[in-house]
Amino acid sequence: MATEQKSGPTSKIVPHLWFDREAVEAAKFYASVFPKSRVDSVAPIPADTPSGPAGSCDIVEFTVFDQPFMAINAGPLFRINPSISFMVNFDPLFFGAAETREAEARKKLDEVWEKLTDGGKVMMPLDEYPFSKRYGWVEDRYGVSWQLILTDPAGEPRPAIIPSLMFNGPNAGKAEEAIRYYVSAFRNAHLGSLHRYGPGQQPDGEETIAFGEFMLENAWFAAMDSARTHGFAFNEGVSLLVYCEDQAEIDYYREKLSAVPEAEQCGWVKDRYGVSWQITWRQLDRMIADPDENRARRVAEAMLRMKTIDIAALEQAYAAPAAYSETGVNG
Repeated sequence: MATEQKSGPTSKIVPHLWFDREAVEAAKFYASVFPKSRVDSVAPIPADTPSGPAGSCDIVEFTVFDQPFMAINAGPLFRINPSISFMVNFDPLFFGAAETREAEARKKLDEVWEKLTDGGKVMMPLDEYPFSKRYGWVEDRYGVSWQLILTDPAGEPRPAIIPSLMFNGPNAGKAEEAIRYYVSAFRNAHLGSLHRYGPGQQPDGEETIAFGEFMLENAWFAAMDSARTHGFAFNEGVSLLVYCEDQAEIDYYREKLSAVPEAEQCGWVKDRYGVSWQITWRQLDRMIADPDENRARRVAEAMLRMKTIDIAALEQAYAAPAAYSETGVNG
């Protein structure tokens, strides 16, 4: 597939999925499953990485239900798990004529459910629940988790895809703290609704978060506590990529979000709860996908040596071999 020249998605925060070798296959699968979905671009990384030689790792951009995603083929270092899943809102307002909207939304939800469960694992059966007439949670054949829900059209509008963070294990009971932490860290952010567990819902503690939502940079997120034993935790399998416009913004978000210095690499940071973020420069994708293979390789090699993204060093690497040196690369 030809590489499209672009500077990355226009969204500020984009979910990022880490695959062994299945990123392209998975992106094509999602494009065939969800409405308003497509594979946008596939580009090889033109430099040797810890996962393989130049060209053996692919960066994939794709769209699911109008939500941009990024994915990478980068070897079996990390495995996607349900600690970060994706809520899929089937809002009747967006389906068909007024008299048939709910039936059409339900029909589309059921069609998507059938495709995702083929080769996948059901985590909560598709059924009626107190919070929705139609809901189910599935881990698909690639390990990505989706919560499909028939949305109440009377509620406040939300996007079709919302990343959802589960705070369990040592993090159980910290969802509200984390929500407020993220809202304080991002410049354009605010709280949404918070729904709490009540009496008799053990092992979850009373007043901990059964469902909470918050907005960061015009992107909605959900969070929940779970005191049950799950056997998984936040990791690099699903991370959140933050596109920055300049060095000051990169440095700001690194300082706000990074809590594990040894996890810093190529712009990746890990926060106090173990959630992984990639603090990157918006122009970096365009540089690595440059048709001039030498330029692309120099930029990729410089980036791979960095801990924090250094725009000046990337621009120097991109400009010309004579201008490129390892000076200033913070790796």
